[in-house]
Amino acid sequence: MKEILKHFIFAELIYHEDPAAFGDDDNLLDAGLDSMGIMRLIMFAEKEFGVTLPDTEIEPDNVGSLNSLANWIRRSGYAG
Repeated sequence: MKEILKHFIFAELIYHEDPAAFGDDDNLLDAGLDSMGIMRLIMFAEKEFGVTLPDTEIEPDNVGSLNSLANWIRRSGYAG
């Protein structure tokens, strides 16, 4: 799941010289993920993983890193 998310983020939302060097706990917001990017990322994740990510849970603790995003998706019902 994290590789799918990482590919989408760095192909569509954030420019990073070396995405492979970006760690799972590195801060996506510091890397340039903005509010519009967060919304696109949520829509992508909901479609890709068949979950609903509640708007009330959109906060840095859930979208701040690849690990936190993956954990949020799992808590929202993704079993893969």
